[in-house]
Amino acid sequence: MNDINKLYDLWISSAVADKDLIPELESIKGDEEAILDRFYKNLEFGTAGLRGVIGAGTNRMNVYTVNQATQGLADYLNESFENPSVAIAYDSRIKSKEFAESAAGVLAANGIKVYIYPELVPTPMLSFAVRRLGCSSGIIITASHNPSKYNGYKCYDPNGYQMTDEAAEKTYNYIQNIDMFSGVKTMDFDDALAEDMVDFIEDWLYDEFYEKVLSCRVNADAIKKSGLKLIYTPLNGAGNKPVRKILKKAGIKDVTVVKEQEKPDGNFPTCPYPNPEIRQAFECSIETAKGTDADLLLATDPDCDRVGIAVRDGDDYVLMTGNEVGAMLCEYLLSNLKEQNKLPEKPVVVKSIVTTPLIEAICKEYNAEVADLLTGFKYIGEFITNLEKEGKEDNFIIGMEESYGYLRGIHARDKDAVVASLMIAEMAAVYKLKGISLKQFMDSIYEKYGMYLNSVMNFAFEGASGMQKMADIMSSLRENAPTSFAGIKVVKIADYKTSTVTDVLSGDIKTIELPISNVLSYSLEDNSKVIIRPSGTEPKIKIYITAYDDTKAKAEEKSSLISADAEKLLGE
Repeated sequence: MNDINKLYDLWISSAVADKDLIPELESIKGDEEAILDRFYKNLEFGTAGLRGVIGAGTNRMNVYTVNQATQGLADYLNESFENPSVAIAYDSRIKSKEFAESAAGVLAANGIKVYIYPELVPTPMLSFAVRRLGCSSGIIITASHNPSKYNGYKCYDPNGYQMTDEAAEKTYNYIQNIDMFSGVKTMDFDDALAEDMVDFIEDWLYDEFYEKVLSCRVNADAIKKSGLKLIYTPLNGAGNKPVRKILKKAGIKDVTVVKEQEKPDGNFPTCPYPNPEIRQAFECSIETAKGTDADLLLATDPDCDRVGIAVRDGDDYVLMTGNEVGAMLCEYLLSNLKEQNKLPEKPVVVKSIVTTPLIEAICKEYNAEVADLLTGFKYIGEFITNLEKEGKEDNFIIGMEESYGYLRGIHARDKDAVVASLMIAEMAAVYKLKGISLKQFMDSIYEKYGMYLNSVMNFAFEGASGMQKMADIMSSLRENAPTSFAGIKVVKIADYKTSTVTDVLSGDIKTIELPISNVLSYSLEDNSKVIIRPSGTEPKIKIYITAYDDTKAKAEEKSSLISADAEKLLGE
């Protein structure tokens, strides 16, 4: 653990680059608990970069932790690339712009060319810029859909997806050897602009991004004919301009933006947890929709890489889950491309292992391959990159995660709520022309393929012993594998730590061609599924349950019984 008092004294005498830090430090003088929380450790840098509470200290997001990480990145890039360059973007969070410009100054001082967006933009536009400009890396300042007190710093590799384990480890090793106050090369942002070490990204790159997104459509005329009425909220984030622009370019004329959540505001005043997965994020949208006959409500998170929807159901609006939106997009794209004779010979849908098995049933109907990858969109980005290297990029139909992330097209290598918003709107328009709401469309999918009811259980194991207890639980599950859930036999066990799939009935064992991950998956004989995955960074275990049956009532009953058995496995 860090020497917290020594660090506190150092920071209160040295942290002058941000006018907010010294007053904060002075306000906690003598408060051992507050000092401990800020200094007992350094923010950890990994494949997801940095993420933490904004404030003073080594365990906070501030210009010093950002600059230290950037110096480490600069050292890694100068060691690994000839004439490296970096693209930078940021969202609406508190201090995002300051952190982005500070990182640009560090890179410039290290002789690295920087291309930075002149305003906040969605994460997928950073991914696009990295690839289009041929950059060695990318940085986006965001904490996704976390509460306002957080910010973060994510790094990308030259392919446009988040940094790989190997690159992150090398960067982290450089960071470890850098003193925050004396070991970082810095340069004033305006000076870096004047010396041509930093360039603002120009309009032509925006235009190319929009062109690529629009090229993903499969029924471009439907939107113009449907008279679709849409309410959109960017949740005070980066989606406001790009999503509205792409909807306008696509021909949607009736778009109402939620006024309270329109302008960028890192305090997220109407929605403390700006996550489109939860109903709270839609409360202002639903209020705005009262007295209207809007067909669809769209909400994108602050960095606009995730999108959630609510759809009309009689006089009310119901939220659709990430799994349901993914299933609808999958059925919509495959069926419409087939009708138009545009479905490639070997179509591929890519999903995370915790995304609903309903996707597999849909793909089977259209002879499409399903690529099941570990959780984390970088794996989907890597898969698309490999398809492109093989000249098979046209086979890619859509990529998705159950956590509301989707990608149609190969313009980006990260989830993209701009293109997802467009495709959802187009899908709603197509079915509106047929007299069907998206709720009715989803019901028809369940009727066609069966009811796949998905739920997630979270179990926290607090205290210093929490991580060890989780490890013990996973070891116990491997030594004494459950044979059934709710009286339904387990027929296959996939262990992503040993990279094996065991057929329980035959005893046959196959190899999983994926990176090692501490995840266990149990397939039941009735198409239901249980996946157990511990967090690698906090003492928490997630259990993903899919209960399958022919009706919702039966699936709900089954889900309850499976959940009870799964809970027992954790000793809860």
